[in-house]
Amino acid sequence: MVKWLKDAVFYEIYPQSFFDTNGDGIGDFEGIIEKLDYIKDLGANALWINPCFDSPFMDAGYDVRDYKKTAARYGTNEDLKRLFEEAHQRGIRVLLDLVPGHTSDQHPWFLESKKAEPNEYSGRYVWTTHAFEGIGGHPYISGMSERAGAYMLNFFASQPALNYGWLNRTEHWMSAVDSPEAIATKEAMKDVMRFWLDAGCDGFRVDMADSLVKNDDENKSATASIWADVRKMLDEHYPEAALVSEWSNPYQAINGGKFHMDFYLDHWYNGYNTLLRDYETGGEDNSFFRKGAKNDITRFLDDYLPKYNATKENGYIAMFTCNHDTPRPARTLSQDELKIAYAFIFTMPGVPFLYYGDEIGMKYLDVRTKEGGYQRTGSRTPMQWDHSPNDGFSKGRKEDLYLPVDESENAPVLSDQINDPDSLYTFTKKIIHLRHEYEDLQADADFEVIYGEKEKLPFVYRRGNLILAVNPSDKVQSLHHPVFNCRNIICSINQSEINGDELKMDPSSFLILQ
Repeated sequence: MVKWLKDAVFYEIYPQSFFDTNGDGIGDFEGIIEKLDYIKDLGANALWINPCFDSPFMDAGYDVRDYKKTAARYGTNEDLKRLFEEAHQRGIRVLLDLVPGHTSDQHPWFLESKKAEPNEYSGRYVWTTHAFEGIGGHPYISGMSERAGAYMLNFFASQPALNYGWLNRTEHWMSAVDSPEAIATKEAMKDVMRFWLDAGCDGFRVDMADSLVKNDDENKSATASIWADVRKMLDEHYPEAALVSEWSNPYQAINGGKFHMDFYLDHWYNGYNTLLRDYETGGEDNSFFRKGAKNDITRFLDDYLPKYNATKENGYIAMFTCNHDTPRPARTLSQDELKIAYAFIFTMPGVPFLYYGDEIGMKYLDVRTKEGGYQRTGSRTPMQWDHSPNDGFSKGRKEDLYLPVDESENAPVLSDQINDPDSLYTFTKKIIHLRHEYEDLQADADFEVIYGEKEKLPFVYRRGNLILAVNPSDKVQSLHHPVFNCRNIICSINQSEINGDELKMDPSSFLILQ
């Protein structure tokens, strides 16, 4: 296991929207460099930067045109290398976003693959034999090239699927997972990884990590085998490099694919979803951290605990406040509710990720789609730094901004919160620094549920030798348990009392006991 992950707290940056230094309305590498001291002071010691490679931006950079060249809107390869260096000088690691399952349809590999004459790249993508032969059960495009064949898509129409082979082959044109063309694709992606690791990056978040081998079995064993091979390369040549998967199945990603971390994604009604965004049916919000909801922690625990127990010796489940694909938690939760939620997220096992702007409670905005964002676009708006024009994001013209800033009267901005002892920012910073201070709050410290009953509160859990309790409800909650005896409160939100073995917690409260 990569040692530095034990105490890692990641800050996710959507580069288009973080900080613009040249006035073109789009964030850039220099903007990230200028804000590294802010990130360090907040307590984050690692970054995940969303795709920053050359792209036509039909899907916000997840359609890569050149894996070894940065997008001009952000800066040059040398600028990105300088970002690595500046981050490392501050003790901050940097993960890049790797998109291994598909490229842009403008990638040179695909332009060669489209040609009628066989060449080195003919098998780099998934093609059928002729233009009238589709790919059953999968999206595909035909009639768009001189090559006679239909090509498979991995997501949008501009994203042809790279060929890692098919486990269950039902057609003669399907490559085996050990075919020369499938192996060449895997090796090409490993070459991309080595290029950026040699340049100074510290690892990768892997987009759609489970999407490589087609017709894989229910355990995704063939895809997992590819990642296990990648992990072997890292262990041998880049032992400090880290991998986090967009998979949300730690059994497969951590135990099978050997990822260091697997994201606990916001999938409908999994454990994570019940915490912050349980409002997809009927409009009613039953999220655990919403004051006045049913506050049933067992819906989370029933899903989380088996995954945690099965994988804790091999890797980490990564929980996040939000990401670029997920509605911001402030869409339905107040800043007081967010404090309770963040207290939980940053004191749980595994590696936590904080999405830029969540530390001040940035809102989910109703804005028009941009670069394939659609409903996700509302979580990708510019960081709100201060009350200067464009909320301090850019000195450019308002009409040139990548996305509009929040212009509401109560739009949260950092400058209002950074010196306010009661602000969401101040609490977020406090709980992150506590995680660094106490080893018992870090990724691999023991975790045990002390009290977690259906529709009953408080929820009480142990991290190492620390006891933590959460009451997100609108009512006073109490519990008798010997674990509370002779304990001192080292962190709290709102009032809690300990009398012998009784804990009494006010509404919307949280505490850590030593």
